[in-house]
Amino acid sequence: MKDTLKHSGMRNKLAELLEAKGIRDKKVLNAIKTIPRHLFLDSSFEDHAYQDKAFPISAEQTISQPYTVAFQTELLHVKPNDKVLEIGTGSGYQTAVLLHLKARVFTIERQLELFKKTRLFFNKMHYRPKKMIFGDGYKGLPEEAPFDSIIVTAGAPEVPKPLMSQLKVGGRLVIPVGENEQVMTLFVRKSEKEFEKKELGAFRFVPLLEDKN
Repeated sequence: MKDTLKHSGMRNKLAELLEAKGIRDKKVLNAIKTIPRHLFLDSSFEDHAYQDKAFPISAEQTISQPYTVAFQTELLHVKPNDKVLEIGTGSGYQTAVLLHLKARVFTIERQLELFKKTRLFFNKMHYRPKKMIFGDGYKGLPEEAPFDSIIVTAGAPEVPKPLMSQLKVGGRLVIPVGENEQVMTLFVRKSEKEFEKKELGAFRFVPLLEDKN
């Protein structure tokens, strides 16, 4: 599978569409224009890779809709060298967007089949997260905390407490909360004990499962 001028043109169109839908951050749009999303999908979906849609990947998971990826990323306010924890590596597309923004990414995946597949893919593509871990994202990564931001790419019935505690003061947690339909929720840590919460509309994600490795 190659990355061609045709693919590049389709990416530019996708970025224009996301901008029309309200994505403002130029760096995020630039990541969408740059990252070859078709390579993250099974080849049968290649022709559809630059539609603004979610698609199935292995282990009954999905690659998020580009708008959702851009929306969540924009909320994180990523700066170069930020330490970012990603819960749910999945296909690695969201990871690649964070790496494009020059974040130091720590990413956790709980589906072994997907973990192995994505790790091989990262090696092939020379994507270099700081750490890629097979494990339970609910627990976060206490040994690497605190983080500038944390992004959860699966729906959680409630917000895992360990993730809140692993945020820096000033840090941002973006998480879809809810059972069947999720509300995209942003938490900003104001102090040791205080969090500001914003709810930002309904999205649909695969569930974040606890202790199911």
